[in-house]
Amino acid sequence: MSTFAKRERLLLADLLETAGPDAPTLCEGWRTRDLAAHVVVRERRPDAAGGSLIKPLASRLDRVMEEYSAKPYEELLQLIRTGPPRFSPFQLKQVDEAANTVEFYVHTEDVRRARPDWSPRELDPVFQDTLWARLERAARLMGRGIPTGLVLRRPNGQTTVAHRGTPVVTATGEPSELLLFAYGRQDAAKVELEGEQEAIATLRETKRLGI
Repeated sequence: MSTFAKRERLLLADLLETAGPDAPTLCEGWRTRDLAAHVVVRERRPDAAGGSLIKPLASRLDRVMEEYSAKPYEELLQLIRTGPPRFSPFQLKQVDEAANTVEFYVHTEDVRRARPDWSPRELDPVFQDTLWARLERAARLMGRGIPTGLVLRRPNGQTTVAHRGTPVVTATGEPSELLLFAYGRQDAAKVELEGEQEAIATLRETKRLGI
């Protein structure tokens, strides 16, 4: 049976292929070629991928990203479709699901929602519940640096706190939309925001949401 990570991986590869190498994405400064290179480097070059979080490795990551971005676009797409190398921990189903379900969902939407004619996907309830569980675990990490309080709320009333503080803004939406909002895609996420108008405006503009 196909896993969520596998499904989103293949969908992302198909979207990247359809868009071509120079289409815009929601990742600031990245075209589709850059996003494809990022996905491949993350899985295949652990010696460099840590540069996104560890400053001393940032220059190495930049060099490796340039190297992969220069590869033929079709080669990058094939590497995404075939997945990580044989002995990578990403080959384990449990690791793949834990590390890649959200990663590939977010990047799939980075490609989809950069188009002017996009519309939200209909996602099944099991996938929404999976995304909510991941969001609950990561919410405080993603909201740690924001200048307001932030509560994330599903339509069914379930909530999780991304940041304690005042004034408080409550974002309401499906887990898939809340996840995008918490990952810094505020403008593209379909959520309703409640709170002081100044706090809402500040939250929409902050660059501090996300990992």
